[in-house]
Amino acid sequence: MPSLESYKSGLDYSYAPGIFPSMECLTYRPEKVRRLLVHSSAAGREGTEKLCALAENYRIRIEEADKALSRISGKENCYAAAVFEKFEDELKEDASHIVLHNPGDFGNVGTILRTALGLGIEDVALVRPCADVFDPKTVRASMGAMFRLRIRVYDRFEEYREQFPERKLYPFMLDASVPLREAVKDKPEAWTLVFGNEGHGLPAEFARMGQAVRIESNDKVDSLNLGIAAAIGLYEFMK
Repeated sequence: MPSLESYKSGLDYSYAPGIFPSMECLTYRPEKVRRLLVHSSAAGREGTEKLCALAENYRIRIEEADKALSRISGKENCYAAAVFEKFEDELKEDASHIVLHNPGDFGNVGTILRTALGLGIEDVALVRPCADVFDPKTVRASMGAMFRLRIRVYDRFEEYREQFPERKLYPFMLDASVPLREAVKDKPEAWTLVFGNEGHGLPAEFARMGQAVRIESNDKVDSLNLGIAAAIGLYEFMK
């Protein structure tokens, strides 16, 4: 089989580094897995044995690849990685969505994906420019949650709006906003929460696209981390 490259956004495949992310990948996207890489020191470990058994069940090639794992993960203690083809999903029409507009941090995106899954949201859109959802850093931060979600990346926010024109938007921003607890009182059955970039948030025009929402806090901090803000917003809307 062809040799594996260090990850680049232009590749048509990526890596799920770590035993648990690899297990999620093989469990929920087995048709996308090209091969499974394992570390020689992981032989006999319970997690590795389960992972290899799953790969054998799907007739996925298993390779011992110590150097490749170190290069892919940047760590010495990465015991496995699934090599998977990139994919694109269609968001479900009647489900609630999260839209991440120009997020720049891999860890934040991965954390939000994991939080979304944990709170019952399975449809997530990202708008470019944004952190690469298939970068191994994002995959690992999500702990493989991304393989259980429907994820779509749009070049422009307008493309999302054209696809879902009737959907009520709740952009998280200060301009023309209402407190979060007030916003959730009249929420429709299916809704979209929109979160902006870590540094500059959402552009001002988003205040005219829906009901702007703010998370009220004291004056000791000027803003919340994107991942935390998304978790708070999701929790309130899902209650």
